[in-house]
Amino acid sequence: MTDTHKPFTRSTIRITLVGLGVNVTLALTKLVAGIVGTSGALIADAIESLADIAGSLVIWSGLAIGALPADEDHPYGHGKAEALAGLIVALMVAAAGVGIGLKAIQDIGTPHTGPAPFTLVVLVAVVIVKTGMYVLARRVAKAEGSGAVEVDAFHHVSDAITSLAAFVGITISLFGSRWFAGSGWRWETADDWAALVAAGVVLFNGVKLGRIPLRELMDAAHPDDVRRAIEPARSIALSVQNVRAIEKIRARKSGSGFWLDMHVQVDPDMPVREAHAVGGRVRARIRTGVPGVRDVLVHIEPHESVDQAPTETSGGPSPGSG
Repeated sequence: MTDTHKPFTRSTIRITLVGLGVNVTLALTKLVAGIVGTSGALIADAIESLADIAGSLVIWSGLAIGALPADEDHPYGHGKAEALAGLIVALMVAAAGVGIGLKAIQDIGTPHTGPAPFTLVVLVAVVIVKTGMYVLARRVAKAEGSGAVEVDAFHHVSDAITSLAAFVGITISLFGSRWFAGSGWRWETADDWAALVAAGVVLFNGVKLGRIPLRELMDAAHPDDVRRAIEPARSIALSVQNVRAIEKIRARKSGSGFWLDMHVQVDPDMPVREAHAVGGRVRARIRTGVPGVRDVLVHIEPHESVDQAPTETSGGPSPGSG
């Protein structure tokens, strides 16, 4: 079988490894600071970051497997491993949200001392770093068309949100008694309420993130498929000599690459050998001219003089030529 693999995942693997290193550093920092500073919100935030670490490892594994070329057992390549990794991470995020929420509820009903002031400094640093990682990962995800890295990018922003919620909770815990003296409220529990709010955000993000890889696993159509693969492929095919029209194009996304099915119309009186050569030129030019297209299956159809049916540009596999 011809190897149609192209190394489009180098940047995605690099940003995932950088994210892993950042997550390890931040998780350990928050965990130590939360324990020493007696902050339930910061400890909860550290747990969420530990989920980030495990998630980055899963994403990296998915990218490594997805970068493998097509073979006899996987004729469409291994790109779906990226989407599967993204779905696993989304489930991990949701599970972390549930765990953080249960711990926060338990702490709200248990008397304890408030957090230490230095924990605020730690959280400010975390929010800044995580926001920067989100911007970088999001940029790579868009450039490479990787759903797995897109999930990882939102994982960073999820961590930044939980850290921000922890910052608000710790601030109220530290200064609530001064701002509202004599109210009788247990202001130290604001730290735990912040952890509970963060848990809800994490759980929501986990469910939302699961939709990204699930869409790819189900071969659902997406506007990005049209922009990045279908329309450029159509333009190139129509520029090939003896191509009369494009009946339809369908794209199957696998990782950061696309596999296209294209129905090309030629002169109905053209000899089979010549028509086959036209299809070969279409395939070769698209693979060369459209970044991310791994392979093109060209179906040759006779061009009729009657009006053509509306062009199909869906994301699923083609049922074959008629």
